[in-house]
Amino acid sequence: MKEETKEQILQLQKKYPEKRSALLPALHVAQREAGYLPLEMQQEVAQLFDIDLNEVHAIVTFYDMFFDQPVGKHVIHVCKNVSCMLRGSDELIEHLCHKLQVKERERTADGEFTIIPSECLAACDRAPMMIVDDQVVGPVRKEEVDRILNEAKQKERNHA
Repeated sequence: MKEETKEQILQLQKKYPEKRSALLPALHVAQREAGYLPLEMQQEVAQLFDIDLNEVHAIVTFYDMFFDQPVGKHVIHVCKNVSCMLRGSDELIEHLCHKLQVKERERTADGEFTIIPSECLAACDRAPMMIVDDQVVGPVRKEEVDRILNEAKQKERNHA
């Protein structure tokens, strides 16, 4: 991990009465450096917080916003909660994966996209919906997928 990243994390810790409260924001800072959180980086974060690697790893693997493997330049979270599921999110995920020739959570061959089925994304009024990079999109119909993917490709994006 770069010294600059470590310093940002140490500064974050000072903003909280308990430094451990800065763990989630710190993981975002660390992920911004590499685009994901390899085990070595998770270990460095754990050391900065004086906690066990297993605690950091449990958080990284629990939340959909953190990645322990490389992901595409554009991450698409598709809501799979009940409102979206009832309105076709399962079919939308299947369509996206088929179109991009990937399985869920895999990176496309060109490194452009990763599709992540996610629990509630808090936009039930837009079901079925997804978040493309940081933009909420919905309701989404299969016929709109090509346009949405093309628009994402036009934008420079490096998620974190």
